[in-house]
Amino acid sequence: MRFSRLFASALCVSGALVSASSCFAAQPDCQNRDTRQAMDECIGRAMKASDQALNETYRALLAKISKSGADQLRKTQRAWLGWRDAQCEFNTMATNGGTIHSSMYALCIDELTQEQTRRLDAQLHCKEGDLSCGGQ
Repeated sequence: MRFSRLFASALCVSGALVSASSCFAAQPDCQNRDTRQAMDECIGRAMKASDQALNETYRALLAKISKSGADQLRKTQRAWLGWRDAQCEFNTMATNGGTIHSSMYALCIDELTQEQTRRLDAQLHCKEGDLSCGGQ
Protein backbone atom coordinates (compact mmCIF):
# COMPACT_ATOMS: atom_id res chain seq x y z
CA MET A 1 0.00 0.00 0.00
CA ARG A 2 1.57 3.29 -1.17
CA PHE A 3 0.18 5.26 1.78
CA SER A 4 1.75 2.89 4.30
CA ARG A 5 5.16 3.16 2.66
CA LEU A 6 4.85 6.94 2.59
CA PHE A 7 3.89 6.98 6.25
CA ALA A 8 6.75 4.68 7.20
CA SER A 9 9.16 6.87 5.24
CA ALA A 10 7.89 9.98 6.97
CA LEU A 11 8.34 8.36 10.36
CA CYS A 12 11.91 7.38 9.61
CA VAL A 13 13.08 10.50 7.79
CA SER A 14 15.12 11.64 10.74
CA GLY A 15 17.62 9.51 12.56
CA ALA A 16 18.13 12.49 14.87
CA LEU A 17 14.53 12.22 16.03
CA VAL A 18 13.92 8.51 16.00
CA SER A 19 16.41 5.79 16.76
CA ALA A 20 16.61 2.98 14.24
CA SER A 21 15.11 0.45 16.62
CA SER A 22 12.13 2.62 17.55
CA CYS A 23 11.65 3.54 13.90
CA PHE A 24 11.39 -0.06 12.85
CA ALA A 25 9.18 -0.84 15.83
CA ALA A 26 6.79 1.96 14.89
CA GLN A 27 6.46 1.01 11.23
CA PRO A 28 4.53 -2.24 11.50
CA ASP A 29 2.25 -0.79 14.14
CA CYS A 30 1.07 1.95 11.80
CA GLN A 31 1.46 0.15 8.50
CA ASN A 32 -0.93 -2.60 9.51
CA ARG A 33 -3.75 -0.26 10.45
CA ASP A 34 -6.78 -1.13 8.40
CA THR A 35 -9.06 1.82 9.07
CA ARG A 36 -8.76 5.50 8.27
CA GLN A 37 -9.24 6.29 11.96
CA ALA A 38 -6.39 3.98 13.00
CA MET A 39 -4.06 5.48 10.39
CA ASP A 40 -5.02 9.00 11.46
CA GLU A 41 -4.24 8.11 15.07
CA CYS A 42 -0.79 6.85 14.06
CA ILE A 43 -0.13 9.97 12.01
CA GLY A 44 -1.29 12.11 14.91
CA ARG A 45 1.14 10.39 17.28
CA ALA A 46 3.99 10.87 14.82
CA MET A 47 3.16 14.56 14.39
CA LYS A 48 2.96 15.06 18.14
CA ALA A 49 6.38 13.44 18.62
CA SER A 50 7.92 15.54 15.84
CA ASP A 51 6.40 18.73 17.23
CA GLN A 52 7.68 17.90 20.71
CA ALA A 53 11.20 17.29 19.37
CA LEU A 54 11.10 20.58 17.47
CA ASN A 55 9.95 22.49 20.55
CA GLU A 56 12.65 20.92 22.73
CA THR A 57 15.37 21.75 20.20
CA TYR A 58 14.01 25.27 19.73
CA ARG A 59 13.99 25.92 23.49
CA ALA A 60 17.52 24.54 23.87
CA LEU A 61 18.78 26.76 21.07
CA LEU A 62 17.01 29.82 22.54
CA ALA A 63 18.75 29.19 25.85
CA LYS A 64 22.15 28.97 24.16
CA ILE A 65 22.17 32.03 21.91
CA SER A 66 22.41 35.76 22.50
CA LYS A 67 19.41 38.05 22.99
CA SER A 68 19.65 39.35 19.43
CA GLY A 69 20.04 35.79 18.17
CA ALA A 70 16.97 34.73 20.16
CA ASP A 71 14.95 37.62 18.72
CA GLN A 72 15.97 36.60 15.21
CA LEU A 73 15.25 32.92 15.91
CA ARG A 74 11.73 33.75 17.13
CA LYS A 75 11.11 35.84 14.01
CA THR A 76 12.53 33.09 11.79
CA GLN A 77 10.50 30.35 13.45
CA ARG A 78 7.24 32.30 13.06
CA ALA A 79 8.01 32.80 9.36
CA TRP A 80 8.94 29.13 8.98
CA LEU A 81 5.60 28.02 10.47
CA GLY A 82 3.73 30.06 7.85
CA TRP A 83 5.95 28.70 5.07
CA ARG A 84 5.52 25.10 6.29
CA ASP A 85 1.74 25.34 6.31
CA ALA A 86 1.62 27.00 2.89
CA GLN A 87 4.08 24.47 1.44
CA CYS A 88 1.97 21.56 2.67
CA GLU A 89 -1.17 23.15 1.22
CA PHE A 90 0.64 23.31 -2.12
CA ASN A 91 2.13 19.82 -1.84
CA THR A 92 -1.24 18.23 -1.14
CA MET A 93 -3.39 20.07 -3.68
CA ALA A 94 -3.93 16.85 -5.63
CA THR A 95 -5.79 15.33 -2.68
CA ASN A 96 -8.03 18.34 -1.91
CA GLY A 97 -11.58 17.19 -1.34
CA GLY A 98 -10.54 13.56 -0.91
CA THR A 99 -10.72 11.48 2.23
CA ILE A 100 -6.92 11.10 2.24
CA HIS A 101 -6.22 14.85 2.16
CA SER A 102 -5.97 15.41 5.91
CA SER A 103 -3.62 12.44 6.27
CA MET A 104 -1.38 13.59 3.44
CA TYR A 105 -1.35 17.14 4.80
CA ALA A 106 -0.41 15.83 8.25
CA LEU A 107 2.39 13.70 6.80
CA CYS A 108 3.76 16.75 5.01
CA ILE A 109 3.64 18.79 8.23
CA ASP A 110 5.41 15.97 10.05
CA GLU A 111 8.16 15.69 7.43
CA LEU A 112 8.85 19.43 7.28
CA THR A 113 8.81 19.64 11.08
CA GLN A 114 11.46 16.93 11.26
CA GLU A 115 13.56 18.80 8.68
CA GLN A 116 13.31 22.02 10.70
CA THR A 117 14.31 20.19 13.84
CA ARG A 118 17.44 18.94 12.08
CA ARG A 119 18.28 22.50 10.97
CA LEU A 120 17.86 23.89 14.49
CA ASP A 121 19.79 20.98 15.95
CA ALA A 122 22.68 21.72 13.59
CA GLN A 123 22.73 25.29 14.94
CA LEU A 124 22.56 23.99 18.49
CA HIS A 125 25.53 21.67 17.95
CA CYS A 126 27.58 23.90 15.71
CA LYS A 127 31.23 22.90 15.53
CA GLU A 128 33.79 25.56 16.20
CA GLY A 129 34.99 27.14 12.99
CA ASP A 130 31.82 26.28 11.03
CA LEU A 131 30.89 29.64 9.49
CA SER A 132 27.46 28.40 8.39
CA CYS A 133 26.21 28.40 11.97
CA GLY A 134 26.88 29.81 15.37
CA GLY A 135 27.63 33.35 16.30
CA GLN A 136 24.07 34.06 17.30
